[in-house]
Amino acid sequence: MDLSHGKCWGSNKEDSWKTILILAYQSLGVVYGDLSISPLYVFKSTFAEDIHHSESNEEIFGVLSFVFWTLTLVPLFKYVFIVLRADDNGEGGTFALYSLICRHAKVSLLPNRQASDEDVSTYKMEHPPETKSTSKVKMMLEKHKGLHTALLILVLLGTCMVVGDGLLTPAISVFTAVSGLESLMSKHHQYAVVPITCCILVCLFALQHYGTHRVGFFFAPIVLIWLLCISGLGIYNIFHWNPHVYEAISPYYMYKFLKKTRLSGWMSLGGVLLCITGSEAMFADLGHFSYMAIQIAFTFLVYPALILAYMGQAAYLSKHHENAAGISFYLSVPEKVKWPVLMVAILASVVGSQAIISGTFSIINQSQSLGCFPRVKVVHTSDKIHGQIYIPEINWILMILCVAVTIGFRDTKHLGNASGLAVMTVMLVTTCLMSLVIILCWHKPPILALCFLIFFGSIEILYFSASLVKFTEGAWLPILLALILMTIMFVWHYATIKKYEFDLHNKVSLEWLLALGPSLGITRVPGIGMVFTDLTSGIPANFSRFVTNLPAFHKILVFVCVKSVPVPYVPQAERYLIGRVGPPTHRSYRCIVRYGYRDVHQDVDSFESELAAKLDAFIRYDWTQASSIEHDEAQSTGSNNCRLDVMETIRFSRAPPYEIDENPQPASVSIGLPTVESVADIMEMRPIKRRLRFADEGSGGDDREVQMHQELEDLWDAQQAGSAFIIGHSHVRAKQGSSFLKRVAINFGYNVLRRNCRGPDVALRVPPVSLLEVGMVYVV
Repeated sequence: MDLSHGKCWGSNKEDSWKTILILAYQSLGVVYGDLSISPLYVFKSTFAEDIHHSESNEEIFGVLSFVFWTLTLVPLFKYVFIVLRADDNGEGGTFALYSLICRHAKVSLLPNRQASDEDVSTYKMEHPPETKSTSKVKMMLEKHKGLHTALLILVLLGTCMVVGDGLLTPAISVFTAVSGLESLMSKHHQYAVVPITCCILVCLFALQHYGTHRVGFFFAPIVLIWLLCISGLGIYNIFHWNPHVYEAISPYYMYKFLKKTRLSGWMSLGGVLLCITGSEAMFADLGHFSYMAIQIAFTFLVYPALILAYMGQAAYLSKHHENAAGISFYLSVPEKVKWPVLMVAILASVVGSQAIISGTFSIINQSQSLGCFPRVKVVHTSDKIHGQIYIPEINWILMILCVAVTIGFRDTKHLGNASGLAVMTVMLVTTCLMSLVIILCWHKPPILALCFLIFFGSIEILYFSASLVKFTEGAWLPILLALILMTIMFVWHYATIKKYEFDLHNKVSLEWLLALGPSLGITRVPGIGMVFTDLTSGIPANFSRFVTNLPAFHKILVFVCVKSVPVPYVPQAERYLIGRVGPPTHRSYRCIVRYGYRDVHQDVDSFESELAAKLDAFIRYDWTQASSIEHDEAQSTGSNNCRLDVMETIRFSRAPPYEIDENPQPASVSIGLPTVESVADIMEMRPIKRRLRFADEGSGGDDREVQMHQELEDLWDAQQAGSAFIIGHSHVRAKQGSSFLKRVAINFGYNVLRRNCRGPDVALRVPPVSLLEVGMVYVV
């Protein structure tokens, strides 16, 4: 299965029904693995303790009615028909909703935003004009800074619960599938279920470093076989045991169920909600497939198969009350096919677990890119399939916790309670964020968003409360995990913001940089020096500290800022913003490298070579631009038509094309943009290699041509001499008079995380031989 198909067809995905059907087939193994295995444990978790299967069948029919309407309202109506439409350039998930909101209202807490970020092609969105009510909501959100923090906390809560789901889903899925061995083994061998489950989980996590794509082509067939299997068993049980079970889909049976069971019936809903585990994956994995493909796969295959499976189990149980104390999926499986069904169930549970583990890696990578998670090593397991990543630290932590949870709980009831709370919290977060998207992005009346929030929110709160009351019976685990993860993420994000503010207030002036020279004992050494900083303008304090202690720096000096933009992807042609720092003779530049929250960061080798190429193109463009201003447009004929066609829409500023103090943004050019735009003093244009011929031919013996060639020669010589990466090695401490909470968070929490996570040199894959670390103490 090659997920790259989902990207390579681009906007033409829906032009071909063949393409759509292929994508729909492929989505089975990635999107629906978790959702399709829920029949293994829904009835077992629901009837675990709170309610019991009686002769009247009111309980089993009531539960079936709840399952039917929950599957219909939440995955089908909410996700397939509404939420999937709120994509961010084809991407879905919690961060997609958050980035949409941040682009339509100034609520982002990312520190180094620039006006030029809004000119990224994936940033722009077509939308109808704002209504008066929409503007009021937008102004309220932008005005109150506390709401910005609250929105971030909400997103982090959803992220933490996705990680919790990544821990609990493999445990409950594999454990329930393997538990079918109990009915096939003698009592002497029943204790083998937990060891077998742990072995499968260890193997599953041990194989993660190979990447999903290695075994991806097996996934869709396994899930397809499983769906056909459970739907076939459902049809058999319906016609063989109770053909009238379809009557239970009437909402009246829900009323009868709650009337009879009362409080215990409400508490049992914590098991019912497990029927929609994995629904969020439809939205989270939207980027790999098209909206139409996911819609077709769920509506015409997954949804009917699940309904038939649940109805079949209910039909069997309605005629078998002798097993009321030990309800299990495998009871409704005929003896002749139990072993094949067991094998397919185990394989399907592994597929479902794989999908949520991959999703966990993805969302942690997104959190890291937005400065909300400590740096971890991200390994890209596929060159063809975008987004296939592996995070070693997270993988082994998940494996240890997953095995520990399986051994500790050892039953479906506690695992189900824990998993249910995590799933429902993620859905509540999605509902809240979706309500804001309806107002801010779709510009619909707030009353419509309120109706959406109340209708779906009330359903989810009902299930959430049923899970929450099981706090002592397993639901404490996702709460504890979320509390720990949110503390880590919030402390890291808070300290990151404070470090940026410190850098902003302590940057040095351009005059200081230009004054450095032989008269002060400063030497320019051969090579390219890349100073990494979070600042998008000004000279960072770590460079001044570097020069103070070591009075030398490279002949070619580049201040590099690697920053995140609230979009899923930044096109390669729009990634680099290049500008001068000081006059051309100083040979100092600024490079701002922009990544989206799903982008793959480059390795050092490709970054070095590409940066040199971008600098080369920028130098040529900059000198050509300076020369072209002095030419009259009437002289621009023949071979320079191409250049004029592109440059005629650019407004050139009278200001010098380099930074003149520490406040303004650099006059930059993003080499390789597909469109030409002018935003303030940042100019962006398409590749200019062909246009340079005219400038070279027309300039003759002009001094500018000599200076340009000299600058290019200096760049070439510096590239041959080698590159050095100058990175700040920071120690952060709270300033005097800080509150006790801040001192604990900064002095203890952040510094412990910093010492135990990957350093910036590892995250950037800098070779040790080229690394220069500058010690910095941040007092925040």
